[in-house]
Order: sequence, then structure tokens, then C-alpha cells
Amino acid sequence: MDRFKLVLQYFQSNSESISNGICIILSLISVKLYTSFDFNCPCLPQYNKMYAMGVMFVPPIILFCLGVLVNRHTGVFMEEWVRPIGKRTKNQAVVKFLLSSMLQRALLAPMVWILMTLLDGKCLICAFSMNVDPKHFTGIPNSTGLELIKIMAEVPCKEELIFRNSSFRKAVSRYVRCYSQAIGWSVLLFLIVLGAVGRIMKPCFNHATFLQTRYWSNYLDIEQKLFDETCVLHARDFARKCVAQFFESMRDDATLRLPLSSALGPGKIQNEYGEEEEERLHGITRHDQVYHLLQTWYQCKPELDVTQMAYKPKVCITWEDRNGKALFSEV
Repeated sequence: MDRFKLVLQYFQSNSESISNGICIILSLISVKLYTSFDFNCPCLPQYNKMYAMGVMFVPPIILFCLGVLVNRHTGVFMEEWVRPIGKRTKNQAVVKFLLSSMLQRALLAPMVWILMTLLDGKCLICAFSMNVDPKHFTGIPNSTGLELIKIMAEVPCKEELIFRNSSFRKAVSRYVRCYSQAIGWSVLLFLIVLGAVGRIMKPCFNHATFLQTRYWSNYLDIEQKLFDETCVLHARDFARKCVAQFFESMRDDATLRLPLSSALGPGKIQNEYGEEEEERLHGITRHDQVYHLLQTWYQCKPELDVTQMAYKPKVCITWEDRNGKALFSEV
């Protein structure tokens, strides 16, 4: 149970861990789907290759699309790629890093499916049994021409009557399966060697550039998450205030006349209405202001310089007498 909690905390630690966990889950799903899939070759010359190639490559395309959709780097990559420049220039190295991270994770589940089909060998037996030269095997049926092609197309179907009490079908299947497994193990070895070479050669290049691109890619992800969280908090407070104003508007008007005293001074009113609203709503209190804020965030993201002090609008309260004459003001 403790190990499970540690694994869960690891996957919840950051977006990269979540993306890795989703890719692993998709890979396990692809393994489960393949093992539960009932492969039935049509055993017809005109359909064998089409069916086998469809089983081999259509599910990986679906898994790749799912991997792209559930990967958070996809959204960050697209936003950074298509956004206007504004006050912040685009870093092509960061865009390429996000793209490569997205593709690496999205290709994991499809590669697992393709490797399993190659190591199992059923797809290649169904697709290429007609391309095998039957002269290399004993027990070949006495047929020629189109009839022989039809017989070779029926090799994946072991229930055919023509192959009973004959080792021909098993020999051809074993021959094609050996080629399929050889290709599968070769692809797996190539991927492992490629990953090992990439890991070994990484320090040989400019490692500082890699750290910078990784830092700014993480920054873009965290920045977008914080913006979304702030928008959620603002929307909640904005909705609460709109609902409260609606209920207040349904009350009857009442007039309360009190003398101006120190108990009800501008300091308390500003503390109650000014600072609280400024803290929760950040001064964005109208529909047009919200639209302008979101439009500005998309078209002109802030410059990466936190030393600049943001301008904070001040609240000015003016006290007037009954005749409308200003008595004094306070900022």
C-alpha cells in the first residue's frame, strides 16, 4: 500500500509525471487489447494483406491520436506555436522541445502494439503467406497457378481440410513467423540502442541549452496552469458578487441617516469594499474588462521581467455634504 501511495504521489507531482503515467496506461491498454483481440484472417488472396496491414497499423494510429489528445504538452505546444508574438518573443528551441516530448510519449503505445504484432507473427503470416515459394517445403498440394495462390492464402487458417495430416501449413507458418520475430527483435534492439546512444551523447552537446529549453517549457506549463487557476478563482468571486447583487436588488429601498463620525470613517469603508474587492477580483468587475483581459493575455502575454512593478489603480473616495459639495477626499 505504501508503494502504491509513493507511485501515486510521483505521478501527481508534476505534468511531466502525469504525462508519463498516461503513456504507460495507454501502453498497458494496447497490450490488453491485443491479447484479447481475436485475430481471424479471411484466408482470401484479395483480402489477406489488407486485413493484416489494417490490424497492424490502424490501432497504432488510434493510439497515437489518443496519446496526442491526452498529453498536456500538446496544448502547451499549440498555444506557444500559434500565439501572437506581442511583448514576448517565441523561442523555437522550446517549441521543438515541446513537440519532441509530445511525439515521444504519443508514440510509445503504438510502438508497443506494432512490436507485439511482429513478435506474435500472425499478421505477417496472414499478409505474406502467398509470397512464400512453396517449392522449399515438403507436402505441397498438387496444384498450380491460381489454385496454388488460393491454397497459400489459406495457410493462416489451420481448420482447412486441405492441410489435415500435412506439415506444409506449419512449415510455412513457422517460416514467416521467424521473419516476423526477427524484424520485431531488430526494431526493439534498434530503439534500445538509439535511446542508449541519445542518453550517452547528451552531455557531449551544449547541456546548458538543454537545461534552458527544459526550464522554459516547464515555465510555460506552470504559467498556463496558474492562469487557469486564477481565472477559476476570479470567476467564482465574480459569480458570487453578481448573485449577491441580484439578491440585494430585490430588496426594497431604505434610507438611513447617520451623522458623520469616526466610527464610520473612510478607512473602514475602503478596507471593507476597496481592499477586499481588489484582492479577490483584481479590479476586473465588468464583462468588458474580463473580455479585454482574456484577449490581452492571448494576444500580448506579459514580458518575462518580474522586476517591473505592475500599475495598481487606486480608489479615491470623496465625502460630500447634503448639497453635493465635496468636503474632503481620501486615496
